[in-house]
Amino acid sequence: MAEHTPRRDQPRLRPAPLLFEPAEAASDPEHFFDLESIDDPRALLERATELTLAFRAAADRATEFQAVAAAQLADPRRFDRLTPADIAERAEWTEDYAKKMVEFGRDLMRGGEGGGSGHADPV
Repeated sequence: MAEHTPRRDQPRLRPAPLLFEPAEAASDPEHFFDLESIDDPRALLERATELTLAFRAAADRATEFQAVAAAQLADPRRFDRLTPADIAERAEWTEDYAKKMVEFGRDLMRGGEGGGSGHADPV
């Protein structure tokens, strides 16, 4: 189940940092953030949980940025504005999802006011 991101007036939790792996380690399909080298199941559960939370937080933030960008691109005040269909094509979304993301982005730009859900799930 996706975690709700806090409203703008609440501090965000800072999960474990996502560190980039060296190219040779990333090319090894068995290698994943050095988890395979952890023998202690308690330590493995702790680190895997940290990574899970970090990835969820990163996905939520990225979704928020996508929504803001979609709203900005669809802004009727822009001379080069895009239609929801154009945005959907660029982002590989359906047009209905693009419309929802535009509205979600507008809500985020208003600071989460106006009946927004306050989390990164626009559907």
